[in-house]
Amino acid sequence: MKSVHFLIYAGIFSFFACTPNTKNQETRKRANILLIVADDLGYADLGSFGGDIDTPNLDELARQGIRFSRFHASPFCATSRAMFLTGNDNHIAGMGVQGLTADTLGYEGHLTDRIVPFPAVLQKSGYFTFMSGKWHLGLRPEDNPHQKGFEHSFVLLESSGNHYSSNGIWEKNPVSPYTEDGVETTWNEGDYSTDVYTDKLISYISASQKENRPFFGFAAYTSPHWPLQVDEKYWKKYDGRYVDGYEVLKEKRFESLKKAGMIPKNAVLPPSHPRVKAWDSLSREEQKKEARKMELYSGMVDNLDYNIGRLITHLKEIGEYENTLIVFMSDNGAAAEDFYYSENYGPFLRERYTDAYEDMGKVNSYIAYGSQWAEAGSSPFKYYKGYTTEGGMNVPMIISGPGVANQGSINDSFFTLLDLAPTFYEVSETTYPNDWNGKEVKPLLGESLVPVLTGEAQSIHSEDYVFGMEHGGDAMLRKGKWKILNVDYPFQIENFALYDLSTDLAEQVDLKDQNPEKYQEMLAEWEKWSQNVGVILPTPRSQKSDE
Repeated sequence: MKSVHFLIYAGIFSFFACTPNTKNQETRKRANILLIVADDLGYADLGSFGGDIDTPNLDELARQGIRFSRFHASPFCATSRAMFLTGNDNHIAGMGVQGLTADTLGYEGHLTDRIVPFPAVLQKSGYFTFMSGKWHLGLRPEDNPHQKGFEHSFVLLESSGNHYSSNGIWEKNPVSPYTEDGVETTWNEGDYSTDVYTDKLISYISASQKENRPFFGFAAYTSPHWPLQVDEKYWKKYDGRYVDGYEVLKEKRFESLKKAGMIPKNAVLPPSHPRVKAWDSLSREEQKKEARKMELYSGMVDNLDYNIGRLITHLKEIGEYENTLIVFMSDNGAAAEDFYYSENYGPFLRERYTDAYEDMGKVNSYIAYGSQWAEAGSSPFKYYKGYTTEGGMNVPMIISGPGVANQGSINDSFFTLLDLAPTFYEVSETTYPNDWNGKEVKPLLGESLVPVLTGEAQSIHSEDYVFGMEHGGDAMLRKGKWKILNVDYPFQIENFALYDLSTDLAEQVDLKDQNPEKYQEMLAEWEKWSQNVGVILPTPRSQKSDE
């Protein structure tokens, strides 16, 4: 059994002798699992990936573990959560379109009974399960994480909120909704989100120790998601760093990514999205404000790394660090949305918040860094969050902990967020069920990463493995080195382009005319895949999701 080999390799066998309880002895042999998810973090932000932001704790995890350079999430927050918590496609899981709730199969807007979240299976097998941070998978009581396998949880139910206050940023919920263990709770005004979520996580880890059970923890941080807010001590160290602008930063990161080994030496830097204004076209005051946006963003990432360091320190203090598999990832590409100036959301936000320079980063400020800085965050890929391009989906991932071989290495093979659930099942020695609560559930779509973690394999997917993604008409499908991409709206199948990602990571050269047979093969795979997962086109809404 692979999981037994994994645990033998890790040498996890010494913690169960202190209790006469046989069940506790059995469960205590298994590794803890800590999944840390950053919200809208760019590919090029982390120091170990070639970024310029100070992230010493994550860099140390990378030194002790493996960096995954071609790990793919979905292009949106909610769809990614639905997929990695279930090991299944977002439509099968019930989150066909983020922000949409419909009486349509695949677009229910919450996790369905067609799947089972892996925390529920781990909980049943004896794991102490908990989460803190952003949920974003349904507002109804029956959708709460407390009903989805988490024994303990402190969560923001929506997609985003003020980092210091319960003052909401969505007109439909002017007060941000929080629950603790499924019960509505309030935010302590003035406390900072990342600090609070870390405090909760530490308390839950301590609680697991009292029960002498292995834990699965989900650190679902809302940083560095807009609005960009953070204490001055974190952003001030970046004061003046970005005065040359976003175009220069994009180019600098492109080169530093090469130097770090995250992208090939012959990679090509793609042009920015057409909506990005040239830095030189901005006034001096506009440039000053733009630079402050990136300073704030960097400060949020800096604070995030500090809090991850707190988690690591706590694990070491209680003797559980060596027994904990840590997975760090971003939920999608860098975020380009800036709703403060939008027609739909702007009026509500401008009534409640300010974008004045002197208030930027404070509790009363609403700032997003927009597509211009998101281009730098997604360097070296095309575009950013919301697109099924590489910039929207290729995100940083680091795995460190017991049994992880090849420490400090970079793995360039293709992996996806669907591979996480099978990995956690194998590490925890649990099995995904055929049915749950008396109802048959869909099979997992990914593969376990354990052979890669132990050094037995470089990859887990064959050249025939098919991975697809569709959200509101944006679509892609990957098979081996080939990818078809459709980001035109509304969706038309003839708008698919064909790319060879082994030579064109930037998705710049459409090869469908030069390779008509491969193109038709990929279109056939698309038809088969989209039918299997339940894609409906046109989607059951009039426009793409904004959140």
